[in-house]
Amino acid sequence: MTALETLPILDLSRLDKGADEAAAFRAQLREVTHEVGFFYLVGHGVSQQLTDEILALSRQFFELPIEDKLSIENVKSPQFRGYTRVGGELTHGDIDWREQIDVGVERPAVEPGPGVDDYWRLEGPNLWPDALPEFRTAVDRWNAELSTVALTLLRSLAESLGSPADIFDEAFAERPFSLIKIVRYPGESNPDPKQGVGAHRDGGVLTLLLVEPGKGGLQVEHGGEWIDAPSVPGSFVVNIGEMLELATGGYLKATLHRVMSPLVGNDRISIPFFFNPALDSLMPRLELTPELAAEARGLSVDPNNSPILETYGDNALRYRLRAHPNVAAVHHADLLAPAAEPQLLQNR
Repeated sequence: MTALETLPILDLSRLDKGADEAAAFRAQLREVTHEVGFFYLVGHGVSQQLTDEILALSRQFFELPIEDKLSIENVKSPQFRGYTRVGGELTHGDIDWREQIDVGVERPAVEPGPGVDDYWRLEGPNLWPDALPEFRTAVDRWNAELSTVALTLLRSLAESLGSPADIFDEAFAERPFSLIKIVRYPGESNPDPKQGVGAHRDGGVLTLLLVEPGKGGLQVEHGGEWIDAPSVPGSFVVNIGEMLELATGGYLKATLHRVMSPLVGNDRISIPFFFNPALDSLMPRLELTPELAAEARGLSVDPNNSPILETYGDNALRYRLRAHPNVAAVHHADLLAPAAEPQLLQNR
C-alpha cells in the first residue's frame, strides 16, 4: 500500500472533456476508491454562491437562541430528524462533541405495524426552524445539487468496474433516502484532542462533505496511520460507504475516519451529505473482471463488530438506534424491549 501524506484530488469536469479524459478520470476514480476510499472532488459544478449561502445559514442556525434550536430537538422526531445538542450523539458509546441538525427526504411518516419492516419508521417529515425560514429552501437546493453530483460519481464508478453505468439507478429511482447533517464542532480540545466524532465507516453509498474554508479536524485511516484531511477550497471530501463495499465484495474500500474537536476558542462547521438508496434496497452485486476480483479484500470488520447487512434500511436503523438512545427510548422502545432483543442484536 502506497504511503500518503494527503488525500488525492479528482476533477469531475474531466468527464466533459472528451472520451480520453473521461476514461482517465474513471480509471483514477477506480484506483483511488480501491486503495484509499477517500478523495477531494473538484470540478463538480456546485456554485460557490450556493456553498457560501449554506455555510452562512448554518452559522445563523447555530447562533439562534437555545430555545429556538430545542423547539426542533430530535427527541420530538420518531425519524431522528431535527436538532441534536452537544453530546447528544454517540460513536462506540462515547460522546461526540458536536451539535447538529439532521435533514432527510421530506415524506409522510409510515405507520409501524404487522408486515411493515421496522426500517420504514425512518421515513417521515423533517423539523424546520421557524426562526430561520430561508434555511429550508437552501437545504432543499443543496440536496438536489449534491444528489446530481453523487449520481454522476456512482455511474462513473460502475463503468470503471466494467458494469453498465445505470446498474445502481433502480435503487435510487423512487425513494432515495439521502441525509444531510449540518454540524458544528465547538472547541473542546485543550490542548489534548477530544473526540468530535469517533472512528467509524459510513453505512451508506457515498458521502460528500463540505468543510468550512481553513478548517481541519477530519482524519482518515490509511495503512494504519491517520492522515489529516483539512478543507481544500472549492472541493468536497468524498468517501465510499459500506453499501458500495458490499456491492463490490470489498474491492471498493469503506474507510475508517474520525473528527477531532477544535481547540478551545475555535469551532468548525461541516456539512456531510449521505447519498443513500431506498430503505428497502438491496444493492446489486457487481460482477468484477477476474483481475479486479482477485484484488477484492472481502468486507471490513466494523469497530462495533457489526456486519454489513444486505438491506440498506436495516443498516440505517441499526445506526440510529445505537447513536441516539434517547430518541430510541422515546419512540422505539418496542425495538429495545427484552422480547425484541435477539432480533435487534442480530441486526446490530
